[in-house]
Amino acid sequence: MVFFSPSERVSKLPVNFFKGLDQKLAASAQTGQPFLDLSKGNPDLPTPRHIVDAMKEAIEKSENQAYPPFLGKENVRQAIADFYKREYGVVLDPTKEIAIFHGAHIGITGIPQALLNPGDYMLITDPCYPIYYSAAVLAQANTYAMPLEESTHFLPDYRCIPDHVLAKVRLLLLNYPNNPTGALATEAFYQSTIDLAKSRQLPVVNDFAYASLGFDGRKPLSILQTDQAKSVAVEVYTMSKTYDMAGWRFGFAVGNASIIQALNHFQTHAYSTVFGAVQDAAACALQSSQQCAAEIAHTYERRRDVLIHGLRKIGWEVTAPPAGTFFAWLKVPKGYTSETFANLLFDEAHIVVAPGIGFGKRGDSFIRISLVNAEERLTEAVSRIKALHVFE
Repeated sequence: MVFFSPSERVSKLPVNFFKGLDQKLAASAQTGQPFLDLSKGNPDLPTPRHIVDAMKEAIEKSENQAYPPFLGKENVRQAIADFYKREYGVVLDPTKEIAIFHGAHIGITGIPQALLNPGDYMLITDPCYPIYYSAAVLAQANTYAMPLEESTHFLPDYRCIPDHVLAKVRLLLLNYPNNPTGALATEAFYQSTIDLAKSRQLPVVNDFAYASLGFDGRKPLSILQTDQAKSVAVEVYTMSKTYDMAGWRFGFAVGNASIIQALNHFQTHAYSTVFGAVQDAAACALQSSQQCAAEIAHTYERRRDVLIHGLRKIGWEVTAPPAGTFFAWLKVPKGYTSETFANLLFDEAHIVVAPGIGFGKRGDSFIRISLVNAEERLTEAVSRIKALHVFE
């Protein structure tokens, strides 16, 4: 067999962080105490019944057995516009300010390819979701990672960006509510973001994957709620978390018309259309009562409380429980790095967590635990950690 080398661009892509965790788990001896995998964010709750029923009905429609329009069905685009007006007070043009695609991943990797030239800089944060680095590689761009510190509530300070980097920045990529830290953005932070972007003619993308998951009565803000945001910004939304539709692969971007146009043009060459029945089900989810989304968020908040209460009870000092998302970002005990502590949990307690170093150098003092696990599993994890006597 002839071995063919991948392109330079593909060769520069790192091994998927979560694939590495899966391989480690698969290679481990499956004896004795079973493993608790708390490392990933695959929602464990079922998709609400009315959305499933809408999908079943939509499959029977003859219009959905043919290719749907490249830019998406009119009904789902209107549903998205109505949703943003109702939930955030943001007015969108369904024909010019909305793009749909197969899950948010497509939008996050597609927008940099649609906007950036080789050698341009993309601003990201450290820590961040690892795919942001991959998005830059695919666009042949460089990255500059702004540090996220607990002392500033995991919001970046734009004053830290060197002038020579800022001069080459052509895209700013944010993610609030934030994975992995669980932080929420504030009105003041978003205003400073839009002010910077306007002064620099800089496009902004907010990855709004955890849009519905704010805790303690706090509703996450859309960046598009900020004054004049649409002049520079777009937001990427996914149905995966809000409605537990992870396997359905439906996402969309909304906002600045020129960015949406560039993304749509790129997509007509790089990707195919979303199954029409999935679009109809997504429209149903967006137009129906949002009680199901509220219940999903409440479930994750209750799980957060169970986990954090249990960890504090065994002596793990958790100063800032996550304000949103379905992750807990926890500082490791003194004397450990994220990897050595994750290895201890793996080897001695049979618990799989995500070491913070996988999200960037600034994450090396933390691990991430996923809340997409039943309360019983989280309680069991606390019991196993207690048995290690690390916090005594």
